[in-house]
Amino acid sequence: MSTSYELSLYLPHKQAQICMEALEEISQAVAMTDCGANWRVEAWFEDEPDADIVAVLLKETIGDPVPDFIVTRLREEDWVARSLEGLKPVRAGLFAVHGAHDRGGDRANVTSVEIEAGLAFGTGHHGTTSGCLMALTDILKRAAPEAVLDLGTGTGVLAIAAAKRLKLPVTASDIDPVAVRVAGENARLNGVHRWVRPVLASGLHHRNLIMNAPYDLIMANILARPLVGLAPSICHNLASGGHLILSGLLEGQIALVLSAYRGQGLVLKNKIIREGWATLTLKG
Repeated sequence: MSTSYELSLYLPHKQAQICMEALEEISQAVAMTDCGANWRVEAWFEDEPDADIVAVLLKETIGDPVPDFIVTRLREEDWVARSLEGLKPVRAGLFAVHGAHDRGGDRANVTSVEIEAGLAFGTGHHGTTSGCLMALTDILKRAAPEAVLDLGTGTGVLAIAAAKRLKLPVTASDIDPVAVRVAGENARLNGVHRWVRPVLASGLHHRNLIMNAPYDLIMANILARPLVGLAPSICHNLASGGHLILSGLLEGQIALVLSAYRGQGLVLKNKIIREGWATLTLKG
């Protein structure tokens, strides 16, 4: 049984954003949720984080007093239970994302995507995922991309959504083997396993990604710093006139990410802000 660790703390919005950026450097994944007066910041680790190192990082980032934080040991089944707890269907543009427990609900005039939450990221409930689905909706109303890449696919929700609408092959890559497995399982669950092609890859250098390039549409819902670092290779693999959806960045990181892609000749076409998270649509 695999074990992971969750670190959580509560901060005002601006401090929460700064804290998230710092925790990106030492954790596997981070998230931020609006809880009213404060925001809940969460970070996940494969091994138990050193409390003293975390305290020093927080002090250097947001100063004294160091906020209280909790580290929880999570077994694999705990991830699933937490992810599914209170999970309700989410509608975003042309799409409705739901779990098996809500299968068969009334979702007229939308494309239904069933996702079983687990170790991989992406149930539609996070502002980045729903923002990407809304951006995808906007693109599909105006264009019909034939070659699609979902970079950092997580649960495969974006790849599955695109495949269901386009009925064309979609390449879905991730650096995490668990995510690749989960994306494949979800593709089969949604009846698009013949179209969604999960690939274990870091960046865009895998031969399966290269052979399907250039892409008319690339979706990358990861984090701001990886998005900046991957800008040259993402743009190199984007077809002329192709669309690019970027998310996983906070509102305060927009300028940083945009600068990297404008430097590659891309133009911003749309911006969506949800729960402090930004989704950008650019065009080559």
